[in-house]
Amino acid sequence: MHAYHITPGAGIDSLEHVVLPRPALQQHEVRVKVRAVALNYRDLMVAHGTYPTSGDGAVVPGSDAAGEVIEVGPGVQRLRVGDRVATAFFPAWEDGKVSPEKTALTLGAGGAGALTEELVLHEGGLVALPEHLSYEEAATLTCAGVTAWNALFVEGGLQAGDSVLLLGTGGVSVWALQLAKAAGLRTIVTSSSDSKLERARALGADVLINYRKHPEWQEEVLRATGGKGVDLVLEVGGQDTLARSIASAGMGGKVAVIGGLGGGFDTGIQLLGIVVGGKSMRGIYVGSRKMQEDLTRLVAQRHIKPVVDSVFDIHKAREAYQHLASGQHFGKVVIRV
Repeated sequence: MHAYHITPGAGIDSLEHVVLPRPALQQHEVRVKVRAVALNYRDLMVAHGTYPTSGDGAVVPGSDAAGEVIEVGPGVQRLRVGDRVATAFFPAWEDGKVSPEKTALTLGAGGAGALTEELVLHEGGLVALPEHLSYEEAATLTCAGVTAWNALFVEGGLQAGDSVLLLGTGGVSVWALQLAKAAGLRTIVTSSSDSKLERARALGADVLINYRKHPEWQEEVLRATGGKGVDLVLEVGGQDTLARSIASAGMGGKVAVIGGLGGGFDTGIQLLGIVVGGKSMRGIYVGSRKMQEDLTRLVAQRHIKPVVDSVFDIHKAREAYQHLASGQHFGKVVIRV
């Protein structure tokens, strides 16, 4: 079967087409015809060698796929041929608290990866799709959608009327904006681009802040909230933004740490601001299959259409990676297989 390999640490240019043997199905496994793969910042980290991978040498990249079940193995009960499905980020994390055992297996960092013609997985690692979504839209559920859901409603515990600060307009932030509006939250969005902010306004953002024009953007957040700060910050920047994110959170507020886009994960935590404000920080490591099922249910009920920035043909996979790396996207970058 046709697939792509990438060599961790060798960069985007190491992405290359390969032909792999077609594995037989084992107990409780299904074969999925992959139709679309959504990229994440994690995929860039794998390319640049800053994300841990299992084994040596090249890997099939990608964790977020949507497609159609074309074959079921012995003992399969949850799925049948013809079902439209998306991958779960952690196939072994069905529900409950996160643990090393539940998160030991992921796609795209060794072993199975999504950027392939066909994908063989245990039936527990797949979730049925909402009928109204295209494969390209549905592929964005796995990581960005579940991460936003977990941050807002599981770890964040937000309810209608609460406020949330969303940094930037990448995949997780835009997903969070759509979910926040569906749940009746007040949203503040930052970006360096006025045009992206206008797109966020069209999706329902309540307050827009251009952080190029307002380098001390935490002051704008406090001004917009009457000095109180927000109930939750989705922190995606890392060392370049964490201090301002903590300052933006109100007393008793939370900072959901999702990524390190702005300079990495090494940062001096501002302990005084956390202690004095009674604030808390939680790392968000995507989420469980149960969270994905809950997300999928809301998406179907509210007829939410995920924002796909661009769709690249499989033969232009490198260009898709490069577009993601450029930071010019609004929403998700997807590869059509």
